[in-house]
Amino acid sequence: MNSPHEFARLHAAVRDLAAAGFAPAAALATITRTHGSTFRHAGASMLVRADGAVVCALSGGCPQRDIVLRAQRVIAQGRAELARYDRESGLDVLLEMGCGGELEVLIEPLREPADVRFFDAVAAAQAARAPGVLATRFARDGRALTPRPQRLVAAGATQWHDLTDPALAARLRALGEADGAAQTRVVPLASAAGTDEVLLEPLRPPHVLHLVGVNAAAFALARLGAALGWECILVDDADAPRELPPGVRFVRAAPATWHAAIRADAAASVVVMTFRLERDLAWLAALREAPLAYLGAIASRERSARLRAAAGAALYAPAGLDLGAETPEEIALAVAAEILAVLNCRSAASLGASGQR
Repeated sequence: MNSPHEFARLHAAVRDLAAAGFAPAAALATITRTHGSTFRHAGASMLVRADGAVVCALSGGCPQRDIVLRAQRVIAQGRAELARYDRESGLDVLLEMGCGGELEVLIEPLREPADVRFFDAVAAAQAARAPGVLATRFARDGRALTPRPQRLVAAGATQWHDLTDPALAARLRALGEADGAAQTRVVPLASAAGTDEVLLEPLRPPHVLHLVGVNAAAFALARLGAALGWECILVDDADAPRELPPGVRFVRAAPATWHAAIRADAAASVVVMTFRLERDLAWLAALREAPLAYLGAIASRERSARLRAAAGAALYAPAGLDLGAETPEEIALAVAAEILAVLNCRSAASLGASGQR
């Protein structure tokens, strides 16, 4: 699945497409499988307009041009197709260009409202901050379903699908609930009619970053977080600052009233940075049991020991990766990188050192 930030861009483009009456039509290209080194991974989608313009590119080169050409053909013919870029298919352009990876791409036409309704269902799930699953039935016996795939969105109160088989909808919903669609993958489902291929993608709420304290480092981290597509909220018990970075909100709150200011869930982070020890301790003690994805504090190594005693072992302090950061902007980069690694369950090790290039 695209990040919530990218999905918002795709959804906006789809709304514009619908407002124009799908004249001209467009196509959606979604990576269904990858092997080896690829620019994007399974679940990433790109919208292709009839003139070849794209929203959320799938690669920096390699198969991008071929995908666009195929998308234009899908737009003209109104039928979905699967493109495989590997040795077996003879379309090993990634190998020829030195990328070394293989991928499969589903390209589907967007020609009428029914083709894009699943976007609204995903948006509703994200607005409700409900985790769930997006299931796309896209192929049978290795051939793309035509004229387009069928989908199911199951996330909290959002339960939507356009599958023609109600039993299959129930089966996919149960499959998503069983393991939470922990990672994007293709699931084969055998029946008397053949073997269906279903792309299961986890739906996660957009990330919300709360910054407790108003200062230059908080402003720098808010600007960077907003650029990453995160919802950024400054929190303090003082008056609101006279100016806020674009897209950043301010909420006045104290440790005793943190519930009114901070969304505590598995897609929310808090960085405490009042730079006053007593205030930091009070905030961390209040947030000690909050179910957050990340709780950090900007502090010296000496002060961090006292902060961890207040917040528990889950506290990241000093917050941030060891980049030698000194300026507010450098500190923001170090902290944002650590948060991103935690959200993605990655080690934050050097790609070169870990052999993951």
